[in-house]
Amino acid sequence: MNSATPPNVPAVSAIFSLAQAIAKIAQSDGDYQTVIPGLSLHRRKTPTEPLHCIFNLGLGVVVQGDKQALLGDEVITYGPGQSMLTSIELPVISRVTRATPQEPLLGLMLTLDSQEIAVVAADMHLPAPARGTGVRPLTVEQLDERLTGDLVRLVELHDQAELVIMLAPLIKREIIVRLLAGPHGPQLQRLVADGSPGQQISKAVAWLKQNFAQPIQVDELAALVHMSPSTFRQHFRAITGTSPLQYQKQLRLQQARQLMLSENMDAGSASGLVGYESASQFSREYGRLFGAPPAQDVRRIREIERQLS
Repeated sequence: MNSATPPNVPAVSAIFSLAQAIAKIAQSDGDYQTVIPGLSLHRRKTPTEPLHCIFNLGLGVVVQGDKQALLGDEVITYGPGQSMLTSIELPVISRVTRATPQEPLLGLMLTLDSQEIAVVAADMHLPAPARGTGVRPLTVEQLDERLTGDLVRLVELHDQAELVIMLAPLIKREIIVRLLAGPHGPQLQRLVADGSPGQQISKAVAWLKQNFAQPIQVDELAALVHMSPSTFRQHFRAITGTSPLQYQKQLRLQQARQLMLSENMDAGSASGLVGYESASQFSREYGRLFGAPPAQDVRRIREIERQLS
């Protein structure tokens, strides 16, 4: 799913400007939360190990280096001048595949709001997407110079904190307009269209994210979004790449990992808070997902963070 069309000269110039803007803030390896809500910047000087994570609804951009995401059995790569749109929260395996100290990976992630997308789409009076194609949860497209220019202006707001509250919402709305009008548009429209499978599954995903610690019955979740159980299972797997129960499991394990890292919580306490009744089951499933038992995995991550600091 890697676009073969090379960016044009104005786009190359705009991408170079975006790389400069990101590098000015992200001067060493790490993930940088900016003062702009929903915008983070990323820099890596070497390829990374595969990382299990949840991609939120949003736009990921690489301006230098290469990245790869594994969704189910599908391998998706994207590199300089390409954007990845995630139209629904997804459990993926992500890694940096090309980066050097001389040419580090530089990129950004901008999370989006589905309600804001729906409002903008309604205001634009766009033609309905062609029938017969389903929702693709991840799409990769080339950046054009106009969208890239909007992203440059958004990143540069980081150094103008006094203007963020007024300008950031305007620039983000312009970005949404360009996404809806561009190659990513049909996927965003299918996400927000009333009664579409994409909208129904996104509602189920939102419920799971808010209630991941609770036991679930798939039939009840299907009824919640007004689908038959069989149709719900089919669309859920087609869009997210996994089953509802596996999706919930990954949410639980991701949250437990975060609790252990950010709250210094032990594995037993974390497993109970995310809905596990058996500590041994938690440890087994954690090891299968992250490749190591909880305590060992947390030590490894902290060592990586120490090396990056």
